[in-house]
Amino acid sequence: MAEGQIFGAMLQEFDGAARILSLEPGIWKILTHPKRQMIVSCPVQMDSGQIEVFTGYRVQYNIALGPAKGGIRYHPDVSLDEVTALAAWMTWKCAVAHIPFGGGKGGVACDPTRMSRRELEALTRRYIAEIIEAIGPEKDIPAPDVNTNEQIMAWVMDTYSMHVGHTVTAVVTGKPIELGGSVGRREATGRGVMIVTREAARHLQLDIRNATVAIQGFGNVGSVSAQLLAELGARIVAITDWKGGVYNPRGLDIPKLLEYAREHTTVEGFEGSESIDNEVLFKLKVDILIPAALENQITMDNANDIQARIVVEGANGPTTPEAHRLLHSRGVLVVPDILANSGGVTASYFEWVQDRYGYFWKEEEVIERIEMKMCKAFEAVLQTSLRHQVDLRTAAYVVAIDRVATVTRMRGMYA
Repeated sequence: MAEGQIFGAMLQEFDGAARILSLEPGIWKILTHPKRQMIVSCPVQMDSGQIEVFTGYRVQYNIALGPAKGGIRYHPDVSLDEVTALAAWMTWKCAVAHIPFGGGKGGVACDPTRMSRRELEALTRRYIAEIIEAIGPEKDIPAPDVNTNEQIMAWVMDTYSMHVGHTVTAVVTGKPIELGGSVGRREATGRGVMIVTREAARHLQLDIRNATVAIQGFGNVGSVSAQLLAELGARIVAITDWKGGVYNPRGLDIPKLLEYAREHTTVEGFEGSESIDNEVLFKLKVDILIPAALENQITMDNANDIQARIVVEGANGPTTPEAHRLLHSRGVLVVPDILANSGGVTASYFEWVQDRYGYFWKEEEVIERIEMKMCKAFEAVLQTSLRHQVDLRTAAYVVAIDRVATVTRMRGMYA
C-alpha cells in the first residue's frame, strides 16, 4: 500500500463501527489521532567500520486503558504510516481482549537479513536508547514482531535496565523464559486461533471433531493452530508455506509433519500427500480455512473461490475489505484478526503481570487463563454481532471502540 493508505484502511474500519455506536464528534476525533509519534535516528558502526544511520519509529496510539503495548519490527519497508496503523490496531486488539493496555508499535527501517548479530545488537541498543524516555513497565511495553525475537527482546530489557540502574524485566514481553518470559507465550497466538475456531464452529453447530481444515502458513501461528486443532479431532487436510504445500483428503499426520518441517524448513515433499499451492488451497471444499501467513491473501480475485464455512484470520489483515464484504454476503463466517490472533497479546499481558508480581505461573494456569479470556472475548463479539446484525469484524470494532470511548469519557478532558 502507498504511504497513508494503511492508516486510511484502519480509519475505514473504525468509521463503520463508530457510526453504529453514534460516537460523538469529540470522542471520534480523539480516537482517530495518535497520542504520540516518535521518529529517531539510530547511528550504528557496521562491521566494515562504516557508520550507517537507520530511522526508527515508536507510536503510542492510545493509552486510555493503560500502558501502550505493541511489537518492534525490523524491515526495509517500515514507515511512520505503517507503524501508526499497527499501533491503532493494537489499541483495538487489546480492547477486544479486555486487557488493560493501550496500543503501541515500533520499528526500524533496515534489512536484518544483511546484518550480523553484532550489528543487530548495536542497532537494538541504540534504538532503545533513543526512545528510552517513552518506554517502561507503566508507559509502553514492546514485544517481538516481524524479524525480531527473544534475543532482541533480551537486548531491549538489558539496555533499559542499564539506563535505570537495576533489572526491569517488565519493560518488554516475549523474552526468554530465563529472563522473565512466560511459559505458554510462544504457543499463545496459535492457541487463541484454535479457541476461536472451536467457538465459531460451535456457534454454527459444526462438530469440530469431524471438521476439515486448511491452513495457509506453517510458521509459529499456523503450526500451533494445526497441532491443537488436530488434538481436538479436526482433520487438517491441507497446509501451505513459503515454498509449497501438501494435501491429503484423509487428513495429514500433524506430529510427523511438524518433525518433517523442522528438518526440511518446509512442508513441501511430505510423504503421503500431494503437492498444492495457495491458489488450490483457497479453492478446497473444507469447513474451516485459516489464513495464517501474510496480509492481503484473500482478495476479490479469489474470494468467490472459497468454499469454507468459516474463515479464521490467524494472520494480520489477510482479507481485503472488499473480499470480506463479499464473503459475508455469501454467508461465510469470518473471525477477524483483532479477535482471532489476540491470544499473543493476552499472553504478553500475563507475562507482564508475572514480571511485576515476581511470581510465575505454571503452564496449565497460563493456558487456562488464555482459554477464559479468549472465550469471553469471542462471546462479547458474537453477541454484539447478533444484536446489531453486523459481521464479526464490525462487531469486534464496536466492542473495542466502545470500551476505549467509555474510558475516555470517564477520564474527561485534561486542559
